[in-house]
Amino acid sequence: MSDNPKTALILVDVIRSFFDPKFPNYYQGVESVLEPMRALRQQAAKGGNITVHAVERHRPEFHDFEWRKLPLHHIDGADDAEFFEDFRPEGPNETLILKRRFSAFFATDLALFLTEQRVERVIIAGVKTNVCIRATAQDAFANGFEPVLVRAATNSNRPHLAEASLEDIERYMGKVVDLSEGLEMLA
Repeated sequence: MSDNPKTALILVDVIRSFFDPKFPNYYQGVESVLEPMRALRQQAAKGGNITVHAVERHRPEFHDFEWRKLPLHHIDGADDAEFFEDFRPEGPNETLILKRRFSAFFATDLALFLTEQRVERVIIAGVKTNVCIRATAQDAFANGFEPVLVRAATNSNRPHLAEASLEDIERYMGKVVDLSEGLEMLA
């Protein structure tokens, strides 16, 4: 990796399902990641870095393997699958990746897109640390990108699993940093 690696921000599942209390995937305390994610997104825009909005969406009227373990959710066009508040992709350096599994890389063109843009490092933020964030970090690493997690910009309703995931990511795959360091990487 170069001394000043090109960095992209990946926002994972910033949708109403997790952040709106009327939906079953909402959990108390999830709101704490909103301002750190807004700060990262603003800094990415200011620094001319790419922001990828990776959101889970499933096709209406078609079976999905994921439903063997989870109830129907995030159907394209459904209220729970809509972006939360101001997290809709906007601006010249923002793009959308639709995913059907936990990882933003699995069965999507994210790795190809980032490679074409010469990105070397990805800052990953969103929900949930022990599921979609961990899967995305692991696949980022497997695809040759340095994954960085900003501790304040991700959390889970299972704190003990979130902490174990952060420890594993730091030890085996990438870095876990505070907000100021994450912002600096996007400057």
